[in-house]
Amino acid sequence: MNINELKQKLQTEREILETELSKLGIQDPKTGDWGASLHEDTEMTADLNDLGDRDEDFANTANILGELEIRYKDVLLALQKMEDGAYGICETSGEQIEEDRLSANPAARTCKAHM
Repeated sequence: MNINELKQKLQTEREILETELSKLGIQDPKTGDWGASLHEDTEMTADLNDLGDRDEDFANTANILGELEIRYKDVLLALQKMEDGAYGICETSGEQIEEDRLSANPAARTCKAHM
């Protein structure tokens, strides 16, 4: 297993995720958590249909952002584990995570048996 290749994949994915997250929301500087935000071009209106559409768009954005944030945190954790020398160890069993699993998902936290 080439740890440098996996680290490069994770760093590239982190950059992509940060870009995507910043398009969808804002990051709390104190906690590091992301929250959905309304688009700047969203105009305030009293029309109920427009308000409903805006609320639906916001909910969809929040859902997408939530999924991206989960992945982002997994990527950050994997990079931290590399620094700490704990990378590639199943969080459930303590066994080594299979190379093909890490190759497919460098941020994997568990082995195949505990997916």
